[in-house]
Amino acid sequence: MYAKDYGKFEQVNFLASAKYQNFTTEVSDAGVAADENGRKIVKAGTVYPANDATAKGILFNDVDVTEGPQPGALMVEGYVLEARLPVAPAAEAKTALKEIKFR
Repeated sequence: MYAKDYGKFEQVNFLASAKYQNFTTEVSDAGVAADENGRKIVKAGTVYPANDATAKGILFNDVDVTEGPQPGALMVEGYVLEARLPVAPAAEAKTALKEIKFR
């Protein structure tokens, strides 16, 4: 069997509009700590690749990088509810994310 039940899945909707633009990116497993199930999950809403001036976008969905780098959807344009993100974006990240509007 290739599927395993890891319990209840919850994801907070951080979108402020139905209009957004995503591109595929490779999500790195470097520096990601394992959760209680031993899985390395990069949460949806994470400013990627870092919450600083190098930010390129916001991860649209959770990405499981337990087995190494994986593809993920990176939101590069749209409207976001800042209070619903897992970590508040730094001022430098907001500046770098020119096409993402925070509400």
